[in-house]
Amino acid sequence: MNLNLTLSEAVDWFLGAPLRILVITILALILQQIASRAITRALSKVAETDFIPGERTHATRQRERARTAATVLKSLSKAIIGMIAGAMILGELGVDLGPLVASAGVVGFAVGLGAQSIVRDVFSGIIMLIEDQYGVGDEVEVLEVKGIVESVGLRITSVRDKQGTLWFLRNGEILKVGNKSQRPRG
Repeated sequence: MNLNLTLSEAVDWFLGAPLRILVITILALILQQIASRAITRALSKVAETDFIPGERTHATRQRERARTAATVLKSLSKAIIGMIAGAMILGELGVDLGPLVASAGVVGFAVGLGAQSIVRDVFSGIIMLIEDQYGVGDEVEVLEVKGIVESVGLRITSVRDKQGTLWFLRNGEILKVGNKSQRPRG
C-alpha cells in the first residue's frame, strides 16, 4: 500500500466520498429534527383543539392519544430517514445495493411472518386509541379481567383488578371491552 499521497490527492480523496457521507449524515440529522418538531407541533394542536363542542371531559384523554400518536410518528420518521440515509451512505461507499435490497425483502418477509402477533397488537392499539374505547382511569371489563385501566399503550393495556393484581393485556387479544366509565355521547 502506497502512503505517499500528495496534498492534492488527499484533498481530492476527502472531497469525494467522505465529504458526501458527512453531508448525508448532517442532512439526515437535521431532517430528523425538523420532522420531530413538525410532528410535535401538529399533534399539540390536535391535542388542544376542541373537536367535540360542550363539556371538556375528553380533553385529557385527547392529549394522551395525541402524545401516543406523536411518539409512534416520530419513531417511524426516524426509521425511514435513517434507512434512506444508510442506503445513500452505502451507495457512496460503493456497495451494490441490488442484492442488499433483495435480501432485505426476504428477511422482512420472514420477520413479518414471525412478528404477526406484534403487528396485530400494534394495529389493534392504534384502532383502540382512534376509537377512544377506554383510557387511563376507566373502569373496564376486558377478557376475564375487571378493574381500572392504569396504562394504555400501542401493544399492551394494563388493568389493575380489585384484588390489586396488575394485568397486562395484549391489544390484539382484546375482542370486546366493557367500559363503565364512559358516558353516553349525544
